[in-house]
Amino acid sequence: MEGYLMRLTLLLCIALAASSSSQTCQPQDQKATYVREMLRGCWTDFVREDKAEVHILNLIWVGGNNMFDLEMNISKPVIFIIASSENAYGSYHLSKEVTVYVNSKILLFGKHNIYTEDIPYQNMELIKWAEQKFGGVTSFTTVQNLHKITRTEAQGTKPGSSNCVLENEDISQKPFLKTETDPKGIKSCIPEPQNTSYDEIHVINIPEDSTVRNVYLQVKKQGTSLFLRGPQGTTWTFLRTDFWKLGSNNDIQVPQIQSKIERTYTGTLSGDKAEDVQKMALEYFKVSYFTSYSEITLNATTIFLGIGKQHNLPERSPTVKTAMDKNMIPITTNAPNQMPLTMELYTSPDYHLPLDPETRLQTNKRIYAEISGNTLGGMVLTLKVINCIVCSKASCSIRKELPFMLEACSVDSCQNSARLSFSLDQLQETTSTMWDLECSVNLCHSENCVEGGRVRRNLEVTQSCQPRDHLCVDFGLSGVLCIAFGGFLIGVLLIGALWFIKIKTARLDIRSTAASFPGCPCSRAKRQPVSSNPSPSENSSANASIGSTQSTPTSSMA
Repeated sequence: MEGYLMRLTLLLCIALAASSSSQTCQPQDQKATYVREMLRGCWTDFVREDKAEVHILNLIWVGGNNMFDLEMNISKPVIFIIASSENAYGSYHLSKEVTVYVNSKILLFGKHNIYTEDIPYQNMELIKWAEQKFGGVTSFTTVQNLHKITRTEAQGTKPGSSNCVLENEDISQKPFLKTETDPKGIKSCIPEPQNTSYDEIHVINIPEDSTVRNVYLQVKKQGTSLFLRGPQGTTWTFLRTDFWKLGSNNDIQVPQIQSKIERTYTGTLSGDKAEDVQKMALEYFKVSYFTSYSEITLNATTIFLGIGKQHNLPERSPTVKTAMDKNMIPITTNAPNQMPLTMELYTSPDYHLPLDPETRLQTNKRIYAEISGNTLGGMVLTLKVINCIVCSKASCSIRKELPFMLEACSVDSCQNSARLSFSLDQLQETTSTMWDLECSVNLCHSENCVEGGRVRRNLEVTQSCQPRDHLCVDFGLSGVLCIAFGGFLIGVLLIGALWFIKIKTARLDIRSTAASFPGCPCSRAKRQPVSSNPSPSENSSANASIGSTQSTPTSSMA
């Protein structure tokens, strides 16, 4: 009996050990998940006058064999432009309706409808070349490590704009293109045995030396639990919320929640090795199994990751305009996107209290603005304001360039932001009070700058009493009294000065007259009374002398 118990105990220990060891696995080239970099593309409604669509393929190669297959057996006229930055080789099957243009880096085996031209491979230069040669672009698609691409009979145009504006996109959203790629940068493994009666638990690990920092996830089976581990600064963005349980040492973004979800895993991070991360997941979920483990080492900062078979659930496009909240737009160094920007207004240069959006702004006051952006992954960017315009809401034909001054601020205060100030005095003479303020911004990382998009803000303007250069001065009662008293005092002083001048002038005339009589003191001399009955001999001479004496002071006093 004891021997039987011992053998049973030994068998149980062996079984437990086997079970324990089976719950970790070493990643290989299995594909429990699929991953691809989110690359740049566009899709428009452009069609040439000859009914031909114009599609661009820009090929990127990361390791592996640069060979691909081109399948274009369709019944509608199509112009395909294929560019590559590295030497690539391909075979093709084309219908007579398809014309292909390639650059000198691509060699296609065959001679049917193939033209080699000096085509650039940089995104914007490639679009500009196509627009100049063919009049526009129907689609632009970037494909990494292409194995085979097929043009289907599905509609190749998308209703909307005719302008090709590049965005991060998922190529699977273009039904007219069917692509097969050779993805690099992911290894997966599935522990054995698998118990299909349990819910699925998938473990995703980004090692510390990987460049991946922004991951968009598409969970393709409902009720799936996930354990996500990445370096500090990694952000995981879900395009749907079909997961059941979630654990992560990084921040999480989901469409229904505006702010990030802080890390949910608070246990000990024992490392980024496969076995360590798998054990962390088992500990977090308090289980003894997981469904798959995937390790991502793709050389890209932003990727799209699908968990589960691709046909389980329809994919949701992670393009900027249709599927993601603006707060989830990533920034990458090699393919920058337009990040969400906000603008706050202030009335003082201390940038302390932002103005309420409903506040009316006076046209003679200087306004201070701060434009900020939020990036994922902890990237530090510099914002440069290129220009600002104001547009009347009543009639947007009224557009004015708004001069502004850049305001200095420290690196800590202006991380991922820029400050400026401006005056609205040029709106003084306008009748419109409601305006849109729009500023264009560039994003710079080190010395490299790219277009960062525009930020818009409503302005409600109230006219000031006078333009800024003519100040309104409001005098109180005390000011008026002071001015009146000052005027009175000035008048008294002027009258006194005139009286003084008058007196001084009269004294000088008297002295000069007195000096003409010898022996007569100039100031104290009194005139002798004149006889009322002068002698006839004295009458004529005396009268003449006296008349001369009396006329001088009289005329001087006058």
